[in-house]
Amino acid sequence: TSAALALLGGSVAALVVWKWLGRKRIQKKMEEARKTQDEGMKKMAKAVQQFREQVPSVQTDAILSLPLLELTGRLQEGSLSPRTVLYTYVEKVSALEVTRQTNCLRHFIPECEEQLQEIQRHKEKGLLYGIPVSIKDHIGHKGHLATCGLVQCLGTLMEEDSVLVKVLKRQGAIPFAMTNVPQSLFSYDCSNPIFGQTLNPFNPQKSPGGSSGGEGALIAGGGSILGIGSDVAGSIRLPSSFCGLCGLKPTAERLRWVLGLPFQPCSWSSLAEGAKYWAIPCAVGPMARDVDSLALCMKALLCQEMFQLDPSVPPIPFNEEVYSSSTPLRVGYYDTDGYFPLPPCMRRAVKETRRALQAAGHQMVPFSPPRIPYVMTELFLKTFFADGGRAWLDVFTGDIVDPGLKPQVNSCKMPRLVKKLLALLLKPLQFLLLLLLKLKDVAMISTCRSVKEMWNHHHQIQVYRSQFITRWKELQLDVVLCPVLGPAFTTGYPGKLLTAISSTMLYNVLNFPAGVVPVSTVTEADEEELKLYQGCCDDPWDQTLKQAVSGAVGMPVAVQCVALPWQEELCLRFMKEVETLSRDK
Repeated sequence: TSAALALLGGSVAALVVWKWLGRKRIQKKMEEARKTQDEGMKKMAKAVQQFREQVPSVQTDAILSLPLLELTGRLQEGSLSPRTVLYTYVEKVSALEVTRQTNCLRHFIPECEEQLQEIQRHKEKGLLYGIPVSIKDHIGHKGHLATCGLVQCLGTLMEEDSVLVKVLKRQGAIPFAMTNVPQSLFSYDCSNPIFGQTLNPFNPQKSPGGSSGGEGALIAGGGSILGIGSDVAGSIRLPSSFCGLCGLKPTAERLRWVLGLPFQPCSWSSLAEGAKYWAIPCAVGPMARDVDSLALCMKALLCQEMFQLDPSVPPIPFNEEVYSSSTPLRVGYYDTDGYFPLPPCMRRAVKETRRALQAAGHQMVPFSPPRIPYVMTELFLKTFFADGGRAWLDVFTGDIVDPGLKPQVNSCKMPRLVKKLLALLLKPLQFLLLLLLKLKDVAMISTCRSVKEMWNHHHQIQVYRSQFITRWKELQLDVVLCPVLGPAFTTGYPGKLLTAISSTMLYNVLNFPAGVVPVSTVTEADEEELKLYQGCCDDPWDQTLKQAVSGAVGMPVAVQCVALPWQEELCLRFMKEVETLSRDK
């Protein structure tokens, strides 16, 4: 007996030591990543200092205040040099103005200096000639990591630029910074154990949104004029809403960014935003301060270089005629999807925008998106957790889980039998209290238990898309105006309200182009009205939402604009109309 006890004690001690050593290895990898980050910052700060010594009279504020279209014009005509513009933006970031405020930067791209030389050798100036561009952490750039905020992704550098980066460079853009993301990209907050929490530049208590939260914070903070994010549930549109930016999620197949890589050294980078979700595909798109910037970026990317590098991208150039049209539109609208009631200010934004559009001569048609609870639970979440979350859990092996993800991780770790029993016990309560509509945990989400069931699930998504388009066509709509989640949540709250993203999620399931435009800010009256907010039935989820968005006076308030698949130009044209009307108020 004593020998058995000694053996057991020894095994337990060995296990404790093994776990301790594993944790030390993780900590060492994270420290090395942060050291590399700091070295990159110092290197670029030194480059800026050298530039300042050579050109001391640069009008920094004047350059930073230029809209993208005006900046490109100045660069094309030669009245501003790409070198001056690049170092002006690098200085804005490396001087720690933006970085200290928000912790939005994951890494500088020192090769931007090489690209600066390269564009001088181009025979023709591209549409983005000399424009510094920031890119989301996991969009591959040669010689850099695509971390997804995961320790397992810290080991291998990208061997080649992604297609998107190649096209940006071909158009004369200069990728100069990679921005922070939430761990595994599966959050609309922006925090990971390696590089920490990114904050909103307008209020450090608030989140910038996610998963393209680093992009949102950097652009809104003035450190970048154009950024590239990705969106599989709202990851471009939510940071745009939280940070007061314009952002476009195109039809997923309109742009691609991964073909041509050896492939991603971090398996999750490919799995998380590609193969796993082909039923609900990931889209990549631009984020900027105004709609014209988004349009210019799309025009630049939809070029022969993109179509040649990735033959799976339909060779459809940007249609300037559609974007520039002034024909009155037939606009469907709604201010709630009937699933997760949004705060009063977001509904106010839709109502005010509807009235402005109507006064401008557009025809407004009430529209109600069908069966959102079904879409959220049976189509969207079932796609993500078709395997019960096992593939997602695998990425945390040998890693530290970010606190914001622990509720979802713990739910996925529950044995299937426990999940089934919980679902059985809670179903009557869910029905009575409508909790099913706002289920926070993934524990009760049904999974696909066979290949046949998976194929049926994909078929159900196609059927819903067809029904939605039929309804759209019956009403003869051109576009739809609808709400987007906001205003910015207090940090930590997105992890408590996973299913509050129904407003953006819908258009990922449908694979429709959708964009966000800021139209207002939170007022004292909005804050007072929020105190009366009861949501669906004044349950804990409604109370949590109220807490998440309170204290947001002065924060941006946005609306969402939607068009049918492949009609990005029409979506942008509608966004431009909304932007113009909101600025004329």
